[in-house]
Amino acid sequence: MGIPLNSNSKRILIVEDDEHINAILHDGLTAAGFQCTRAYSGSEGMLNLAEQEYHLIVLDLMLPGLSGEAFMHRLREELKSRIPVIVLSAKDQLDHKLDLFTLGADDYVTKPFELEELIARIHVHIQRTAAGEQVKEFRHKNLVLDCTAYSVRIHGSVLALTRQEYRIVELLVRNPSRVFTKQDLYELAWEEIYLGEDKTITVHVSNIRNKIKAHDSEAYIDTVWGIGFRLSP
Repeated sequence: MGIPLNSNSKRILIVEDDEHINAILHDGLTAAGFQCTRAYSGSEGMLNLAEQEYHLIVLDLMLPGLSGEAFMHRLREELKSRIPVIVLSAKDQLDHKLDLFTLGADDYVTKPFELEELIARIHVHIQRTAAGEQVKEFRHKNLVLDCTAYSVRIHGSVLALTRQEYRIVELLVRNPSRVFTKQDLYELAWEEIYLGEDKTITVHVSNIRNKIKAHDSEAYIDTVWGIGFRLSP
């Protein structure tokens, strides 16, 4: 795991029309050392982007005037900007999550959210961008996730993972500070609606652990009881 970058001088654009949530975000991120600009509509956010460069955008979707989706389209398609975007969403449906990534969002946080978790995710995305816009490999302990070859290696040995097993490892490694619920993992790895079947995810995680254990005794996936799974620190 890399050490989070110093927040000083890292500029965050907050685009959120709810004044209370906007204030909470501003105060919390400012206290964490970020320089924050507040916008209350998509159009205002675009004006801010024209005047200042930012390291990351926290974007609500339900905005007056220019919606969050339209904002994302302009950012990625018209401005050709690769600024990391973390979307705030009140929706948690599978189709909605997949649409966010299709739009070009780098991450999403479902409302209500924990400010500490959002700050941790901001650190990860800013650090990743600073290391290189197009990261092809992610390393954690002795594990290497190769996003070009769609492979996972431990001590140089390629693990024989199924498509869903690879996707689970990818989600965990690319989001090291995040706890994924079983529903999150199922819907993002299978791209199907989760119907409350816990056994499928549990079996797949167990298989991944066994395949890793054949090459390395280190723990790579932690169980967060009652919630789901996360990458072992």
